[in-house]
Amino acid sequence: MKNTRRGFLATAGTVAIAGCTSPATEIGPDDDPNGNESATGEGNLTEVADEGDDSETYTAVAESVSQSVVRVQIYEDGIEAGQGSGFLHRGHVVTNEHVVYGGDTVRLQYADGAWYEADIVGTDPYSDLAVLSPGRDLEAAAAPSELELVDRTPDIGTEVLAFGAPFGLGGSVTQGIISGRNRSLPAPNDYQIPDAVQTDAAVNPGNSGGPLVTLDQEVAGVVTATRGENVGFAVSAPLSDRIVPSLIEDGEYEHSRLGVQVRPVTPTVAEVNDLEEVRGVYVVEVVSDGPADGVLEGATDSEMVGGRSIPTGGDVIVGFENTEIDSNEDLARFLALETSPGETIDVHVIREGERVTESLTLGTRPPAR
Repeated sequence: MKNTRRGFLATAGTVAIAGCTSPATEIGPDDDPNGNESATGEGNLTEVADEGDDSETYTAVAESVSQSVVRVQIYEDGIEAGQGSGFLHRGHVVTNEHVVYGGDTVRLQYADGAWYEADIVGTDPYSDLAVLSPGRDLEAAAAPSELELVDRTPDIGTEVLAFGAPFGLGGSVTQGIISGRNRSLPAPNDYQIPDAVQTDAAVNPGNSGGPLVTLDQEVAGVVTATRGENVGFAVSAPLSDRIVPSLIEDGEYEHSRLGVQVRPVTPTVAEVNDLEEVRGVYVVEVVSDGPADGVLEGATDSEMVGGRSIPTGGDVIVGFENTEIDSNEDLARFLALETSPGETIDVHVIREGERVTESLTLGTRPPAR
């Protein structure tokens, strides 16, 4: 696997976020360091170890969901190059784009230990999602069932289980809660993956692409990254539900583009720009010939405060249509979940102290690479 993309989630953006794809290890495709016949056999299905009635619930969910989770092994020029996880959904296997990027051969190992070669059906680097063919006949009577996505991200505190193959250990399950919502993760070309789910369930290299599942056995997110101890992230089910069908149908997904460079409205930004509220998204620059060119206004000057340059004179986006925009995360989430390229929307901005509404026709993001 090419190091440039595999290390992307660890180096892009303003914070260090590591992808959960494991490099090839010395564990063979049919080996189990615990001495079991297969690394994805039933002996590894339940690593959750709580006491009391909850453990019975975890065990039942683990035994059921694990049948629909696969280990994804990537090869480049015939050599094992990396590995991750995936799960059955809509007649296909959903995983992360960074798991399969750069590979020329993909093999899937199911919970019964059997291996199948799969094709890459579609990929989207901007959401870090990919869809693979299942390799096996999902119409057969003994085929595992598919997992469904939740309609909305569950509330903070909801118990979840993370499934996958950390360090190549297939059939692994860890337990935790949803500890945050509407997070942003770095994506190519200075964009972000919006609406991400944060969890304290343990995720490690090899968990990438596996499902984060509620106790109702529905997928709340596709595990994609970890940042330090007890902080993991997943692509949300609502975002996945918009993108995966397009990857199945067309092999790609087109994202809406606003065509601006923005920054959060902090107390300092609000003070320097005489804003009444510390909310919204500050337009630092409007991209030439982009969708917002001639519609929105970027900063015209700057002021030094505490040794830092603070932009002045730009628009502050405070709403789209009937939705208030309080933060960069709100802006990215609205564009990702509520709009499509070519759609014309109303943008509400604060300009020179007045609230102004402009109509803007969204463009399409350029190819990620």
